Amino acid sequence: MAPASLDFYQVLAEHYHLIFEDWGRSIERQARVLNPLIAQCMGRTSVNILDCACGIGTQAIGFAQAGHRVVASDASRAAVVRAEREARQRQLDIAFFVSDMTSLEEIARNDFDVVAAFDNALPHLTPAQVGKAVRTMGSKLAPHGLFVASIRDYDHLIVQRPKIQPPAFYGESGKRRIVHQVWDWIDDERHTIHLYITMQSDGDWVAHHFATEYRCLLRNELTSALTCAGFVQVQWLFPEESGFYQPIVLAMLGNRRISVE
Repeated sequence: MAPASLDFYQVLAEHYHLIFEDWGRSIERQARVLNPLIAQCMGRTSVNILDCACGIGTQAIGFAQAGHRVVASDASRAAVVRAEREARQRQLDIAFFVSDMTSLEEIARNDFDVVAAFDNALPHLTPAQVGKAVRTMGSKLAPHGLFVASIRDYDHLIVQRPKIQPPAFYGESGKRRIVHQVWDWIDDERHTIHLYITMQSDGDWVAHHFATEYRCLLRNELTSALTCAGFVQVQWLFPEESGFYQPIVLAMLGNRRISVE
């Protein structure tokens, strides 16, 4: 991950939950979609999961609450510290590591049933880094393991080229919160997203600004990277099918392990 993107998550970690109207309910809502999907793919309801883009724990917490055995990592130390605190408050046994998804050197195990990267983490990477990340994540899977990730629908967005994400209004009078994004397009595929969280407190308003760069990662590119790494049965599920807020990609590993050497 580029240093600028890493800085974005470092400073956002203590504010990330404010993006959601109710972060706790969002954890539960996402878990209601993802856990049955994993059970359907793996044929069992309790598996070993590596969430290698865990952020502050949105998916990792939901997985652990459902009875999965979870290891979670992220390149942002601040996000991992926050996720550890959130898991501890919920009395969840999750092992956390600070680790970049293109290397995962800190994760010694290679016997996970599922490896996951949600919340549009992969589009921070260059094409070469996407290929490396996919191979690295695959190397942590046991044979017949599952890769699952979510990204924005860039096949649509690269044509639409939005300049703003409309504001969301949360909270009651006196404690309101406004969340919106401004998109600055750098070129045909790269764009800087400016995230604004504006909060009301005791009659005053305070605005927080966070910025990071993304690249339009198209479905064909990610599908090709997965296939080249050795995954099979690549499948895309869209929000209207899955109930998840972003397109999800699923891919199965065959009976041969993936090597990153």
